[in-house]
Amino acid sequence: MKLAAFPKCFMDQLVVERSMTVFDWIEMAADLPVDGLELYDGFLESMEEGYLEKVRTAVESRRLQMPMLCYSPDFTRPDPEERREEVEREKKMIDVTARLGGGFCRVLSGQRRPEVSRERGVRWVVECIRQLVEYAAERKVVLAMENHYKDNYWKHPEFAQKSDVYLEILNQVESPWFGAQYDPSNTILAGEDPIELLERIKRRVVTMHASDRFLKPGHTIEELRTVEDSVGYAAILSHGVVGRGLNDYPRIFQILREAGYGGWVSIEDGMNGLEEIRLSAEFLRRLMN
Repeated sequence: MKLAAFPKCFMDQLVVERSMTVFDWIEMAADLPVDGLELYDGFLESMEEGYLEKVRTAVESRRLQMPMLCYSPDFTRPDPEERREEVEREKKMIDVTARLGGGFCRVLSGQRRPEVSRERGVRWVVECIRQLVEYAAERKVVLAMENHYKDNYWKHPEFAQKSDVYLEILNQVESPWFGAQYDPSNTILAGEDPIELLERIKRRVVTMHASDRFLKPGHTIEELRTVEDSVGYAAILSHGVVGRGLNDYPRIFQILREAGYGGWVSIEDGMNGLEEIRLSAEFLRRLMN
């Protein structure tokens, strides 16, 4: 396995405020004990080839790789023309991934809009992903569908947040260029068991986000058991150093090893700064070794 880092703690600075650049993040992360830096499309100021080459050079000059581009397509838009546009944008992100030297591009289902039924949403998402698989194969980029909670900049949570919807979509697309991105913390936010989901998808996992969740001060495990939706979970849980929260990481890595997983594990934590990412990396290194 190889270890990457994702700057969850600097999302707004990189995407909204623009008080940091992707080059600042690369420089800050250069001495972390990781093999790569995962990027988000919103970090990039341009999709022009010259700019992307500068980003790739900056990463590789630190003896790092850019394994995966984190992208959030929205395939549950009711308007078919808007869904077509979402497919075209994902294709552009596949191209960007390849230009940055990456082998994986994230794909999501879309937002859980109240007016979109499960049946229609699943059908639309599967149709869109099937349109992308051949394009991804031509560029040697694997599409990784995450069991996601919610993109930072979406209005609604993920359409396929619940594992039954996620699996219904995942199991309808069979291709070596499409697989699962597993994030155990997102399963907790869905009110489900991370280990149970991993057991069901372990042969399909192509990438992994390593994050952890902690009860916020004043909240209890008993309260967690009474929560009814993802918004409620998000209100009483927070990110933190991987290995110190609710996830059973020794068991997770045991399952991954038994399944023969040898891919990338990307840290998606450090909400209180770079030092937490370092502590998470040191913990994960011990498990990976």
